[in-house]
Amino acid sequence: MPRKLPLVSLSILAALVLLSFVGPLLYGQDPFTFHKEAILQAPSLAHPLGTDRLGRDLLARIMRGGQVSLLIGVGSAIIASLIGLVMGVTAGYFRGWWDRSFVFIVDLFLTFPTFFLLLTLVSYIPASAVILVIVISITDWMGTARLIRSESYRIASQPFIKVLRIAGVPTRTIVFKYFLPLLAPIFFTSFTFAVSGAILAESGLSYLGLGITPPEMSWGSILSDGKSVMEIAWWVSFFPGLMIFLVTFSLIQLSDWLQSLSNRKEIRRG
Repeated sequence: MPRKLPLVSLSILAALVLLSFVGPLLYGQDPFTFHKEAILQAPSLAHPLGTDRLGRDLLARIMRGGQVSLLIGVGSAIIASLIGLVMGVTAGYFRGWWDRSFVFIVDLFLTFPTFFLLLTLVSYIPASAVILVIVISITDWMGTARLIRSESYRIASQPFIKVLRIAGVPTRTIVFKYFLPLLAPIFFTSFTFAVSGAILAESGLSYLGLGITPPEMSWGSILSDGKSVMEIAWWVSFFPGLMIFLVTFSLIQLSDWLQSLSNRKEIRRG
């Protein structure tokens, strides 16, 4: 029985995107403005999600932080997925010395736990949104590359690919016309996982003070700001944490649905 399209997850993702990018245009509060008369104010009509320890409106900050977190997540996933696609297809199609080099490079990266590798890199580089996109991309392409390489091996072994090679069809034509359409389900499934992983990685770094730094903000840095007042102002940490949970949970549900589609196509093909 095919899995149904995760409409709830897609609705949540659409709502979070609209909240982050359209919400600031409609909401009157500024995320940088201090309100000394409203420090650590609980959620109210004036401040729907409350205020932080400097009296700044939390909803406005979550909207602004959502822009940064989502852009870092999507930007990192695009770069990491493209690197993984190029590396995986090249290794699976050409094999030989390039495949051996691929295995060596991937094993070298996987020798270090990903998050500790991230910590090492950002410790020596001043953090910014662009730097985090680059650093997270560097540490997040291996999973996609391994999946693509494995599938490319299978595709390259198909009789019609061998016939195309014997017929002298250019490699570029074979890759773009035959490989990429067959690899699309795996690529998009890996991409959705990569977005959620990048958002979690940025949130973790920002929570530790190694990611987005003031005056800029992300969901992770807002969450970090609330840890010192968690006992008296739960909302400061709760709402950015809820945003992180909702976006990662929804992306994982979407990834599972894409994976089920891919599995059904494999069964039919078999």
